[in-house]
Amino acid sequence: MGGISIWQLLIIALIIVLLFGTKKLRSLGGDLGSAVKGFKKAIGDEDPTVKKDNTDADADFEQKTLSKEQQSEDQVQKSQKDKEQV
Repeated sequence: MGGISIWQLLIIALIIVLLFGTKKLRSLGGDLGSAVKGFKKAIGDEDPTVKKDNTDADADFEQKTLSKEQQSEDQVQKSQKDKEQV
């Protein structure tokens, strides 16, 4: 009760085939399949590209961090330059 049986699905499929024809349904299925393949390829291509770019780097350098004193000195210098420009 309330569910769709196999016979009802077959009748619906038969009506769709009669309305659209097999050629149109075949081309529609092919278009849908190629769209799904293209979507999967686009998603799959992004991940290896990112990993490949990281491994092909010219050199590996450690990231330098500025101490709090250097950061405050840089901020003071920037503010002085801003004041000079005005």
